[in-house]
Amino acid sequence: MPLYEFRCDPCGEFEALRALAEFDNPMYCPTCNAIAQRIFCAPNINLNAGSLPRSPQEPRLVKQKSSPASPRYQSIKNGRPWAIAHSSERL
Repeated sequence: MPLYEFRCDPCGEFEALRALAEFDNPMYCPTCNAIAQRIFCAPNINLNAGSLPRSPQEPRLVKQKSSPASPRYQSIKNGRPWAIAHSSERL
């Protein structure tokens, strides 16, 4: 059941829980029994990450325990023998 806010001119503002089926029905002030006007109130929603439950579909962070396997093709340690070396002398 949603919580609505109403304003009565002589008495002031008040809140009331009402069913969705009673959306269009007039609300009477609990103090003076006059018809109250419904006022807009933004919903109180907290979107902090700590307050929301974690969904089971959310991926977990997994830390790797062992070192990764060595690559299948290893590079040569002394450089690339097929590359032309640049000499410091100019021809």
